[in-house]
Amino acid sequence: MHPPRQLSLPAATAPWQRTAAGANLLGPAGQLGVTIFEEMTTLAARTGAINLGQGFPDEDGPAEIKAAAMAAIESGANQYAPGKGLPELREAVAAHQARFYGLTPDPLTEVIVTTGATEAIAAALLAFVGPGDEVLTFEPFYDSYGAVIGLAGATHTTAPLISPDFLPDMAALEAAFTDRTRVVLLNNPHNPTGAVFPRQVLQRVVELAVKFDCLIITDEVYEHLTFGASHLPVATLPGAAERTITISSAGKTFSFTGWKIGWLTGPEQLVAAVRTVKQFLTYSSGTPFQAAIATGLALPDEFFQGISATLQKKRDILSDGLRAAGFDVFTPQGTYFVNVDTAPLGIADAVDLARRLPALVGVAAIPVPVFCHPEGAARTRSLLRFAFCKKVEVLEEAAARLATLTGKL
Repeated sequence: MHPPRQLSLPAATAPWQRTAAGANLLGPAGQLGVTIFEEMTTLAARTGAINLGQGFPDEDGPAEIKAAAMAAIESGANQYAPGKGLPELREAVAAHQARFYGLTPDPLTEVIVTTGATEAIAAALLAFVGPGDEVLTFEPFYDSYGAVIGLAGATHTTAPLISPDFLPDMAALEAAFTDRTRVVLLNNPHNPTGAVFPRQVLQRVVELAVKFDCLIITDEVYEHLTFGASHLPVATLPGAAERTITISSAGKTFSFTGWKIGWLTGPEQLVAAVRTVKQFLTYSSGTPFQAAIATGLALPDEFFQGISATLQKKRDILSDGLRAAGFDVFTPQGTYFVNVDTAPLGIADAVDLARRLPALVGVAAIPVPVFCHPEGAARTRSLLRFAFCKKVEVLEEAAARLATLTGKL
């Protein structure tokens, strides 16, 4: 397996000019453009639309976690945490991995706390890839992946996920691996599709990673948000542990996305390489929030079971409204996103519909093509993603508005 590379700044053209899909962010006048998320949020605010584009809850998480944060602030836990994270949170992460998955990372050397999962992903990629390397993801892919791969100067390669189940074409997956593949960046449960990958898919990824001697970085932030499907960490599979870095966070599980508390676990030598990079990104963050999330990770099983049960009800409320609107609905097995196909309405361009939807019915969504390279964007051209991590009454109102769509097109 490749050792951690020597860290250096990659010689690359201005990375801030690239989007996740590699496009130029600078318009004809040389001014920075805006992401589709900012565009849709602005449209929602301007029209008074319900914003089901960005994936953040509109309710706080458990009261005992908030109380723990306030108690930590009151007790004076307001200065820098250790670069690796507070010991109590690292121990809580290790205990969580053992409790749910039978994994036993050493909290002293195999766990670090990060400023959300996004920093963990960035630090891991910057630690291990550079110019000449390839990073393989499924497509569609979470938007920050392509941006960070670009910042590292590496090449972003993809393997398509095929609707309606959004599982990979295995022949295409195998063909996507090359001798230059340095990292497989795997998101499971998967954003934006809501797929939860079965054992046979994950095991094949591991086998290919072994064959091509590459690392696996797994983004598992939706690990507790699954519906009728069990989350299986890649690190538990045969042949995976020695080459896998596992990433998760508190934001999705506990509905405290603004706290930005994430973590990363894996073999000591890999974690040490990531920590070398991480110390020059944020060094540390969120001291009182770290203490509070340690409390959250120790909540009883009933809490974690209740998360998915509550979200499944919300998923079904919104899905019913989307079907009433005439969309084909792809029922997700995980995350808090549901995807639809606009083609049954005679609409082939989801980006155009997303821009019109707030004014048409007062609901905002995100077009799936923005999560893809150009070829993938063509394949997903008619797909829209909606978030259902909102209050029940908000989703009911959104469903009622969406049901009026066919009469307004």
